[in-house]
Amino acid sequence: MRPQLLNPLFAEITALKGVGPALAKPLERLKIARVVDMAFHLPTGYVDRVRRDRLDPADAGLVIAIVLTAIDYRTSSGRGPTRAIATDGAGNAVALTYFGGHSGWVKKLFPLNEPRFVSGKLETYGEMLQIVHPDIVVAPEEAETVGGREAIYPQSEGINSKRLAGFAAQAIERAPDLPEWIEPSVLAQRQWPGWREALARIHADPSDGPARARLAYDELFANQLALLLVRGEARAKRGRALAGDGRLRARLNLPYTPTGAQSRTVAEIEGDMAQARPMLRLLQGDVGSGKTLVATMALLIAVEGGAQGALLAPTEILARQHYENLSRTLSGIARVAILTGRDKGRVREATLMGLAAGEIDILIGTHAIFQEAVTYRDLGLVVVDEQHRFGVAQRMLLQAKAERPPHLLVMTATPIPRTLTLAQYGEMDVSRLDEMPPGREPIETRVVSEDRLAEVIEGLGRHLAGGGQAYWVCPLVEESEKSDMAAAQMRAEVLRKRFGEDAVALVHGRIKPPEKDAEMARFSSARAGVLVATTVIEVGVDVPNATLIVIEHADRFGLAQLHQLRGRVGRGGGKSICLLLRGGGLSETSRARLALMRETNDGFVIAERDLELRGAGELLGTRQSGEAAFRLAAPEMLGELLPVANADARLLVDRDGGLSGPRGEAARLALYLFERDAGVALLRSG
Repeated sequence: MRPQLLNPLFAEITALKGVGPALAKPLERLKIARVVDMAFHLPTGYVDRVRRDRLDPADAGLVIAIVLTAIDYRTSSGRGPTRAIATDGAGNAVALTYFGGHSGWVKKLFPLNEPRFVSGKLETYGEMLQIVHPDIVVAPEEAETVGGREAIYPQSEGINSKRLAGFAAQAIERAPDLPEWIEPSVLAQRQWPGWREALARIHADPSDGPARARLAYDELFANQLALLLVRGEARAKRGRALAGDGRLRARLNLPYTPTGAQSRTVAEIEGDMAQARPMLRLLQGDVGSGKTLVATMALLIAVEGGAQGALLAPTEILARQHYENLSRTLSGIARVAILTGRDKGRVREATLMGLAAGEIDILIGTHAIFQEAVTYRDLGLVVVDEQHRFGVAQRMLLQAKAERPPHLLVMTATPIPRTLTLAQYGEMDVSRLDEMPPGREPIETRVVSEDRLAEVIEGLGRHLAGGGQAYWVCPLVEESEKSDMAAAQMRAEVLRKRFGEDAVALVHGRIKPPEKDAEMARFSSARAGVLVATTVIEVGVDVPNATLIVIEHADRFGLAQLHQLRGRVGRGGGKSICLLLRGGGLSETSRARLALMRETNDGFVIAERDLELRGAGELLGTRQSGEAAFRLAAPEMLGELLPVANADARLLVDRDGGLSGPRGEAARLALYLFERDAGVALLRSG
């Protein structure tokens, strides 16, 4: 239960004066629902208001603050601009310009011959000076209330930076003084202010480096402490040793020899599972590095040890694909079943009964496999695929499904920078598949202007005529499934007109699951030559005959997501090609991104560069991450501050009595303040 001391910060945003129903939508778009959200909605820049006694053309481009007196008005017909012509004390003139036909309002704002304190950006317009839509217009006696440096906040339509600054000031007033949770030597070395002072300082002056670093550190410290507590709690529980004897694995008929990295990782997993202490291991493997084989081996170790295994996938498509592959691979070796939200009635009942009776060795499914109604006879291992879709709390929920905590293996095909691995999976041991199976050719990547779309479609025609298949990924128009769907449908129509109705399959996020499965089946069985899709094919879709992928508006995607999409091809023998269609007027970041995709197929190199270019919150190319993105810690701060925060959190746990000592009581407040309490069992009892 959250400490009462923090309740004023966790009140609804409507607790602030001036926040009514009209502002609910704009604030919601900014993800501000509570007072604490406003407190942590940090300014991204500032305006320096330069005070002047007289107008000077040399100040053009600066935001000036000056006393002016209106002497005339110039209005245009219709909705043309209205100008108040005003002078300074020396008689120098400036036009105060407003667009949108506000003549009556402008005259009210600037009565003739009455001085006003005005602030805005000074510009030149022909021979004249002008200020367009001044930010501030007040009586001269109120000039002292206008600060020299003003914070600029991320805004939304319907609410401006000035109003956000006012709400932030109220939020800071509600923030309590909290005891210090940072180790004294770290605080002394860095010379940081206290957390509340840092909050006030950063809202007053966004360029305050020590204040910004302090708040970023606090968030990272809470993150690292939470992960250490999760790890400690899991390690303290007595699990179950599962020693595989190899009899089932020996019956696998593999058409290839596992890579050294696969063999090493399986040995690490086998060693972990042989201990009574529950395994907590993260498996990182680039696209095509063979994670599925490692997961299969791990599941067989559990079955050899007399237990059941569960494989959790993030999507229906991926779950069914895993089921088909494992059913085929393990035919006659282990009993495999599937359970997703779509399974109803007798089929579902039969699966649940078989699971409880121990007649199913391995269950594959989506979130449905850890609903309350699902009981296992003896769950010994949980494998989570595409780990970035699941958070710490969900990992713990899975582990609670067994009488004794099962071993846990989580996998991701999205290579994660080492810094971020510490941030998101600090409670886990890490294995990396850093070796590709022999015979897997690098994918040739080309960047093509969208002006050449017709040529690309012609090339696609030649590819299909030669018996090949292709993916066509549609642009991410905006963060909306609806707009993605429209783009995909439009592209599918164009390609169907060119290649025929049956030649093109279509998949997007709003298609019903049975229809989606039918379209995927048409493509998998080569009855359709092209699969037009949104990013729902980002992970797991496996069609070896597809050796061409076209990605429209590639410049709008993150590097990691482009790499994932590119990984849909190159899964069979022979050469594969990825065409990145780019728009015009690329930013420097977009150019760097596309150039890197052309230069390398190494996902780990791409991940490190993606962190630099995009930032941690968008690293995975989608906002579906199970972990909350950091709100206060900018990506460029992670490299320096994360290791220090990790060491400080370890010191608290190992030396300073954990959450029970004086510093621990303060740290407990930090966990609640930064909402890292979810899933930490130690906090539930305290």
